[in-house]
This record gives sequence, C-alpha cells and structure tokens, in this order.
Amino acid sequence: MSSPEASPTHLRRHFPSPFLLRRSSFSAVVGSCRFPSVRFPHCHPSQLLRLVSSPPSFLHATTTDFRGRPTKIPAILEQEAQETVDPPPGSPVKIVAFVGGGSVSPLKSATWEEVMLHTAKRLKWVDEAYEMLVFTDELEESDSGRTKILETELESADILLVVAVTNQASIDWIQNKGKLVPNVICFDSSSKLVNKLGGTDVQKESKDVVETVAEAWSRHNTDDIRFCLLVVINAYIRPVPILKNLRSKGFSTLTCMVKNCGSQILDCLFDPNCRKALQCLNRCSPVDQVCNYRCIASYESPKLEAFSLCVLQKHNCLELDAKIPEKPSVDPMAAFRGQEMTHEIAEDLFVGWLGKLEWSWRVVAGQNPAYDQFPCQYQLFYRGKAKGSFWYEPVFQVKTLEGGAMVWRRRKYRVKRDKLPGTFNFSVLDNGVVSNEFWTIVDVCDELTWGLFHYKGAARVAGQSYTGAVLVSPDGRFPSEKERKRVASALEKCGIKEWELFEVDNCSCHDPPLGIPDGSALHSAIDVRDLKLASN
Repeated sequence: MSSPEASPTHLRRHFPSPFLLRRSSFSAVVGSCRFPSVRFPHCHPSQLLRLVSSPPSFLHATTTDFRGRPTKIPAILEQEAQETVDPPPGSPVKIVAFVGGGSVSPLKSATWEEVMLHTAKRLKWVDEAYEMLVFTDELEESDSGRTKILETELESADILLVVAVTNQASIDWIQNKGKLVPNVICFDSSSKLVNKLGGTDVQKESKDVVETVAEAWSRHNTDDIRFCLLVVINAYIRPVPILKNLRSKGFSTLTCMVKNCGSQILDCLFDPNCRKALQCLNRCSPVDQVCNYRCIASYESPKLEAFSLCVLQKHNCLELDAKIPEKPSVDPMAAFRGQEMTHEIAEDLFVGWLGKLEWSWRVVAGQNPAYDQFPCQYQLFYRGKAKGSFWYEPVFQVKTLEGGAMVWRRRKYRVKRDKLPGTFNFSVLDNGVVSNEFWTIVDVCDELTWGLFHYKGAARVAGQSYTGAVLVSPDGRFPSEKERKRVASALEKCGIKEWELFEVDNCSCHDPPLGIPDGSALHSAIDVRDLKLASN
C-alpha cells in the first residue's frame, strides 16, 4: 500500500470523478446499489451472479475485478457462523492516524489531516466504540508533550494508519515507535515503510486484505477510506456487523436459487442482455458499486428483472437483511419563508420548479460516491391522482459499456410523509429489488434557487445500506457565492464537507424523457409563478 514514489497517482481512479467516482464505493458496504439521487437497489452482490455464471470461481472465492486483475474479496469477508458473533457493546477499537504535515489529498485538495479528522467522525456512525486519533508528522523536539501523547496512544493502538509520510525522520520514528502496533497500513508514503497485519509484515501481493484495501483506497473518497479501516477491523480485531452482508453463503444460496428460480435463471442465461449483465457483474469487485451499477444500467432487461425479483426479493437466497442506517440523524428545516414547516409546504419544496419548468430540480452535486457522477440528473416530484399520493421520478444518463453510448434511464418512487414535516419515506421496486429510503429536506432558500436533500436507505435483500445527500438547483449550477456559507452550513448538518461532493456533468443533456402523468397535481401551498431564475 505504500507508494514507491510516495505519490498518490499510483492509486488509480476508476473514473474521472472521485468515487465517489461512484462515485463508487463502498456504499456497497455503507452505500447502496442505487443511484442516490436516483436510488438503485439492484447492485446485486457479485457472488450471487458468480453462482450462476461461474460456480467454480465463486466456490474458491476468487474472481477478477472489472480491470481483469485477480481479487479475492469474498474470501476476505467470508467467516464461519461461529466467527460472526457480534462483540459486546462498547468493545473498543483504537486507530492512530499519522499524516504528513501539510500533505494534500485528491479530494478537491483538502489536506489529508482534514480528511482523516472527518473520517474519524464518520467511523462513529458505524460504531461509537471506534476511536481514531489524528496526528501530523510535524514532531518538533521542543514539542515533547505532543510527541509523548502520540507515543502513549500508540501503545494501546489496534491500527496505525500512515498517510503521505515521506520525511526520513518521520519514517525512522514510525519504524521505531510503531513496532508494537499489530496492524500498520501505509498509503501514499515511502516504500521504506512496511505494512503489517495481525502482527505479521506483509507484501502488497501476499494478502487478500491488502489487495482489498488498496483497491478501495485507490478510489479516493471518504466512503472507501472508511471501508479500508472497516475491512482491517473485521479481519484482525473484531467482526464488523455491516460487512456481514458481503460474506458469501456458499451452497445454501445455490440450492435456494435452483429450487425456486430455475426457469428465471435459464431465461436469463439464454437472453443476450441478461447474460451479458451477469458476465459483466462477475468481473466486478463486490465492493465496487460503480462497476456493478454500470453493468446493470448497460444491460438491464425484463429477464434480469425477473431473475432479481425471484432470487433476491421473493426468496432472499442470499439471506441478507440490510437496514436503513440510524446515523447520521439529520433534522429537517423548521420553517420556510417565515412559516412553520408543514407537510404541504415540504411537498411543494420537492415539487420545486415543476410547472414553471419541465422538471422540479436538477442535481448539481451529490455526496454518495457510487452514483452522483452520472450526468444530466433531473428530478420530477408531483402529486398523483389518488388522494394523498406523491411520486418521485428521477431521470438521468448512463454511459453504456458497449460503445460508450449515453442512454437515458428513469425510475419511479412512491413517497409517503413521515411523522415530522420535512421528512419522507421513499420506496421503489427497481430491477426486481425493493429499496426503502428516508429523505429529509435539510434546507431550501426562499427563492428556490437551491436546496439540499439528505437520504439514507437500504435495499434489504440485496444487503445494501447507504447514506448521502444531493445539492439541487433549477438549472444544475452551483449556488452563487453569497449562498455558499448557508450551503456549507446545511451540509454540516448532514456531516458532509463541501470537498466530499461530486459535481454532476449537466452539459449535453439533449431530449431528456421528462413529462408527468395526465391529471397529476403540483403545488398547493407555494406559488412559484412569479419566481425568476437567478443568473449566475
């Protein structure tokens, strides 16, 4: 994991936008197989598809990633039943991060110190007992007190995470003081530093965990950075419950599929698009949601939907049970234009510009690494014909894997009010799998020139849970500079930094398949007829 040239460029990104290349990532473990601003529960765990398309490779827990390199991620995450008993509540895990002073990360040039401090907070969303302390390598002899604190913390550390350390004095210090730490993982640092797992020195190619962690780190986003640490904790310290959904089930899964879904499996294998989807997914790492999603979006078909509906949704052959994350807990905005928030006002805020424009909102940027990099995202919110019904239809583009053509995709979500005005429950049957989400209207400015919506959700039988947020505007452009402080404050309520956002490419969005059903209704409490688009 250390770079021979001490440069982050050796860790390749899979897509131009950080993965959040999605955005990629490990929303697979903490993210979903859907498109955050456009949920997609269909990121089927690739071990399921390997059972159908190549059973031997699955049973040996080996496969290749979508670049054709060998990987053994299923084996890393697989544990026998007696080994997956959750530890007692509060069982502590201590991580010490040692970061090159002033070093800059690929995340919009945020410093690595900032990224690690933020990661420490995000780890608490998984387990309050996870503690990560962050130090820079600017250790001066005159600051003996700070150095002593670091030495003391290392004595009880489970993991030493070294990032962007190239200074020889710092290297010598780590080699001397880090000897007793059982797990040492190094990124973008000197090749003189050696990775260690379970108390044993490892070479990059010699350990499955190292390969998994290195691949996730290469995506350079906060979801995958956190995932790297969770994999090491799970493998060498104590089980991480949210990783259970990535562990393979073996013959019980295959038996369930053959017994209940034989015809759907055969139909899929004899259908060109469905078969290509399986083969494509078989080449993806199970924790690379961008790869998984692009396979689904490129080759989606009725046969693939029937396959997923039977194997996952109806019979849950993977025996998964993902739940909507409890954290972060985000409060909805309390008032709009001086009026206390009501369910009617909240729905109107979702409806947004629809009626004055052909869409409610366009997505400017999103936090979820797996999906928000997809171009040309339109949101359509409207009231249905049935009393009290409310719908959400995202429209977006996907670049297909064959020929690189851009294709439009559209989904439909049922939306129901939650107890607190400004909060909603979304649900969709997408490619054969049900996804449920909890949305919060965090903030919308009075002129409707921008809004921030937070979400957290789960595709239960696909074993995927996720969180994220989307920044929206009527024209897909960032809010003006005078609004940036308020936007940053809204993001902070969600535990999101502005440098985590991934910008959506809203150019070349020709002929989107918009429109809503006849008889649909729009606003009931807010008048947008006199609103004018703000010029940027």
